[in-house]
Amino acid sequence: ARPGATSVPSSRMATVTASLPLRAAARAGPAPSRAPPSDAAFFPGRPWQRGLAARGRPREPAGWFRAEALSGGGGGGPPRREPMAPPYNVLITGSTKGIGYALARKFLKAGDNVVICSRSAERVESVRNDLKKEFGEQHVWGTVCDVREGKDVKALVDFARDKLEYIDIWINNAGSNAYSYKPLVETSDEALIEVITTNTLGLMLCCREAINMMWNQPRGGHIFNIDGAGSDGRPTPRFAAYGATKRSVVHLTKSLQAELQMNEVNNVVVHNLSPGMVTTDLLMSGATTKQAKFFINILAETPDVVADYLVPNIREIPTNQSMKPTYIRFLTGLKAYSRIFSRIAFGARRNKYVAED
Repeated sequence: ARPGATSVPSSRMATVTASLPLRAAARAGPAPSRAPPSDAAFFPGRPWQRGLAARGRPREPAGWFRAEALSGGGGGGPPRREPMAPPYNVLITGSTKGIGYALARKFLKAGDNVVICSRSAERVESVRNDLKKEFGEQHVWGTVCDVREGKDVKALVDFARDKLEYIDIWINNAGSNAYSYKPLVETSDEALIEVITTNTLGLMLCCREAINMMWNQPRGGHIFNIDGAGSDGRPTPRFAAYGATKRSVVHLTKSLQAELQMNEVNNVVVHNLSPGMVTTDLLMSGATTKQAKFFINILAETPDVVADYLVPNIREIPTNQSMKPTYIRFLTGLKAYSRIFSRIAFGARRNKYVAED
């Protein structure tokens, strides 16, 4: 360990500075409002929307929902989109441990209903039973889902509909780095496939099914895609594949926002959610270098601390009837720089989670 807080070399400070998320939270305005098409001309020239209709979208005008209908009155206009009000129905992928589990508990504490899932039937049963003892039988449900499999994600939607009828908030948390921290040239085929199919293919499958589900709901819905290291475009040595997949999360979210606006779907919104560095098994398994330990001690927080911040901010969006895409960040640039300063000036958070050499 360094003998004094003020002896941090300039090279270390440069490394820390270069690794901080600096972008401000991105916010986009709502899609332009237009009158709904008539039933006779449903989705002319729009294969994407025709595909949704073919999968069960009601063809009656009563099935067409618009965010602007909230302020509408009587008359012959479209019916109002049902406003969202708590308790909310929440679905979280990868929610039997880590930040997903912490989010589930926080939503349950707020009085919401939660569907948890993971690949492990044993973990789902154990966590579901524990949560039911704490929050009651009628507030939490669990099922097995491998997000890499389209049939599993479709079954997850069916399960949620059967138990809760609709989902207000869908959080795509499932992710993996195959517990591998090594250069790409040393990474196995199996690890690469695990990372890419879980973080990229799995996210796309979940977004597709969540949009199809929520687009048919009178209340609409909100989808939150969780980012991670690499999402801001900065390098992620020793887990390059993971960083590349997390960079794609931001692009996918923006593309989906554009598609929904382009196709005049105003009752479904896709957001980004950034928990920052969280002391999960995934993160701590990589605490094997001086640099990793340094960053973890300064910037990381426990899942409960992060969930305590994120959940109220997530719930505020439907509570305010907002239909604007939002990027919710726990670890902002200002917060990160403040912690760096405290470490340099006062030695704060040294050895907080792991012993530094």
